[in-house]
Amino acid sequence: MSIPYRHIAIEGGIGAGKSTLATALAERLGTEPLLEPFADNPFLEQFYLDPERYAFPVELSFLAQRYKQVKAALSARTLFRDALVADYVFAKSDLFAKITLPKTEYALFRNLYEVMADGMTKPELIVYLRPGEARQRAQIEARGRSYEQDIDIDYLRNIETAYEKHFKAARGSRVLWVDTSELDFVANPDDLERLVDVLSQPWKVGVHKVTP
Repeated sequence: MSIPYRHIAIEGGIGAGKSTLATALAERLGTEPLLEPFADNPFLEQFYLDPERYAFPVELSFLAQRYKQVKAALSARTLFRDALVADYVFAKSDLFAKITLPKTEYALFRNLYEVMADGMTKPELIVYLRPGEARQRAQIEARGRSYEQDIDIDYLRNIETAYEKHFKAARGSRVLWVDTSELDFVANPDDLERLVDVLSQPWKVGVHKVTP
């Protein structure tokens, strides 16, 4: 089945499989995936060790990285490719900042974010992966990033709640909340194909809860 969408964003909590799915969809659309360069953030590991001290610089760094990356991809899209598949939405910056920053710092961050978000193109399809806490923990452990191994479960729950509030209205996109708790699409090609087939359906604009 062909994929009828040309601008797709994959979202989900930490370790949900966003990059794996974005890469698979991009391959089918004949383009390179737009993957977040999280390893380039110089404050990320320090943030996990001392969140209060490093929350502001880590969020500012992510905001700048995502803005440059998305803007460059959108500009290149009309010249060299017409499909765009990313493993994040730009609004991710605001969602995480709202969780990690105190009110005064978030107010400053929000001012910068609004300037950068103005005019940002919305994806046609947004896919939010929900592996469930057990599988999410297993996938975090499996990918082996040392600074992620002790992430507090309440932090992971707060992230999902923030996304749920943000995506409760479609805002012009097709938003799929996908239960992947029974799928291992990272290791199992058949599970990946099941998921891709579901995402390839002609969904209407709105929010849809899906179980492949």
